[in-house]
Amino acid sequence: MIRKKVAVIGAGAAGLMAAGAAAEYGASVTLIEKNARVGRKIMITGKGRCNLCNNCDINGFIENVPVNGRFLYSAIHHFSPADTMAFFEEIGLPLKTERGSRVFPVSERASDVVDTLRAYVLDKGVRIVNDTAVELMAENGEVIGVRCAGQTFYADSVIICCGGKSYPLTGSTGDGYTLARQAGHTVTDLKPSLVPLESSDSECKSMQGLSLRNVALKIVDNNSKKEVYTDFGEMLFTHFGISGPMVLSASSHIREIPDGRYTAVIDLKPALDAEKLDKRLQNDFRENANRDVSNAFSKLLPRKIIVPVLKKWGVPFDRKCNAVTREERYRLCEILKGFTVPLSGFRPIEEAIVTSGGVKTAEINPKTMESKLVSGLYFAGEVIDCDAYTGGFNLQIAWSTGRLAGESSAYL
Repeated sequence: MIRKKVAVIGAGAAGLMAAGAAAEYGASVTLIEKNARVGRKIMITGKGRCNLCNNCDINGFIENVPVNGRFLYSAIHHFSPADTMAFFEEIGLPLKTERGSRVFPVSERASDVVDTLRAYVLDKGVRIVNDTAVELMAENGEVIGVRCAGQTFYADSVIICCGGKSYPLTGSTGDGYTLARQAGHTVTDLKPSLVPLESSDSECKSMQGLSLRNVALKIVDNNSKKEVYTDFGEMLFTHFGISGPMVLSASSHIREIPDGRYTAVIDLKPALDAEKLDKRLQNDFRENANRDVSNAFSKLLPRKIIVPVLKKWGVPFDRKCNAVTREERYRLCEILKGFTVPLSGFRPIEEAIVTSGGVKTAEINPKTMESKLVSGLYFAGEVIDCDAYTGGFNLQIAWSTGRLAGESSAYL
């Protein structure tokens, strides 16, 4: 029996899935990874817990892929979130579903996801090689192999799964785009997605390191006055602006940030409506009647945000609490329910979780993930111009496209 030779470039989520799938379908598979260990980027996902997919239906998945979601219809129908969960359970990784239908390993260790996948591909007979792909080899419109820094691998099919340009320390340095361009493919503009946001407000730096929990966040388009994103959860102030889970999610709802167009509005006390918050302030001011207002918020607010709130309020810091007027108290309620941070830009793509942009989807067959330009060349994962919101959807793209590319590449 003739076994098809398949070379997979990149042992991240898509590459591990593609290699295993191709081997399951009878191919002789070589998995080429430039890092000493496979799955480096998987290790840092979900704060080291690995939110490996979302327990949603197919329509729910597509709704969470704002960039070229329709391109993924065949891949997600072929290998759905339910299939992903069943796959991991079957290869020995117990899973659990948390808030927002996010799926994690029961152990809460991303390393267990990597170890399970590594054991899976080795069990299927995949050969893992530590080398760096430098050139895609093709003749007469057909792929014939990959030239690496150390050796050359001849193959009937090659699957490019090199990731994007985000988190370069994990090996995602844009190699896949270089190889794709060698084959004549178009690579669309690369932008950061799921990335911290910068602010021109100097007060952010004064609040650096302050983590807010159980707050509400909305991003407002100052031109249209519309809310482009709302969420409830955690966020963090940094020297450059804001970060944290909600902020990363918010960033994927914004394509460009001209300075001054968008504002982050934070409800610091979402559990209290304006009336209840005003009563709380009245009580606090009564308890501190003869003290300066600057000393009256220790029970209400984290220390680092007190001065920024007072500055926005505009009342002199040494005003006595018993001298605060009702109008001033109402104004303070408005600030606490709508603390504003002007946004000025994204952090660099190197700090993004996901790269937006990549190999043009119009040049890839969505039913197989094969190149329309070069026979035997396939793409999977973040290297393709598809990206999603947070919640396990981006890893699902990797699993689904990797599975489809792996199986398709193995057909004789």
